[in-house]
Amino acid sequence: MDLSFPTICFYLFSAILVFAGLRVITARNPVHAVLHLVLAFFTSGMIWMLMQAEFLAIAIVLIYVGAVMVLFLFVVMMLDINIDKMREGFWRYLPVGLVVAGIMVAEMAMVLNGRYFSTEVIPAPAELDAGVSNTQELARLIFTDYAYPFELASLVLLVAMIAAVMLTYRRRESTRHLDPARQIAVKARDRLVIHSIAAEKEEVNLGSGDSDK
Repeated sequence: MDLSFPTICFYLFSAILVFAGLRVITARNPVHAVLHLVLAFFTSGMIWMLMQAEFLAIAIVLIYVGAVMVLFLFVVMMLDINIDKMREGFWRYLPVGLVVAGIMVAEMAMVLNGRYFSTEVIPAPAELDAGVSNTQELARLIFTDYAYPFELASLVLLVAMIAAVMLTYRRRESTRHLDPARQIAVKARDRLVIHSIAAEKEEVNLGSGDSDK
């Protein structure tokens, strides 16, 4: 077994990544879960760096850790989520959750056994043609050989984003809001009403003082 420095770093970062991923789903405090997710993203960036994928490493650190997760952290801290109330229906939704988790595990097993995770080695940057960087080769693989899985991953992220919005959405009765359907249904004749008012002639009484003049 090769115990070189990159191999030791790989196993160390992998252990930290697995630990951080488990803490994301087991932490009771949502702020702690977000912080462990930041650690997981940063550690995965280090693993990408060991695999000579510098573009992916920098992208995951700058975009996810530097922007997305910081935004998530601020949102979680400002929402003031009631954890006890959210866990009231845990046992009621547990069977459905187990079924969904089983389907996801089966799908991941099918993907891992497919042709996209074969033993074929992707050429390292030193083995690429002259003038072709690893970023260009990554773009070619994503939009050619892995275009379909890439689109599926984007769809999964979209569904997760919509689910996160719906889970944290709370309707407040005291907040004034507009109904777009009622606004669209309004017609022009309902906006302007013209009333016909009869003109009245005002009588002016000059009084006795004017007659003396």
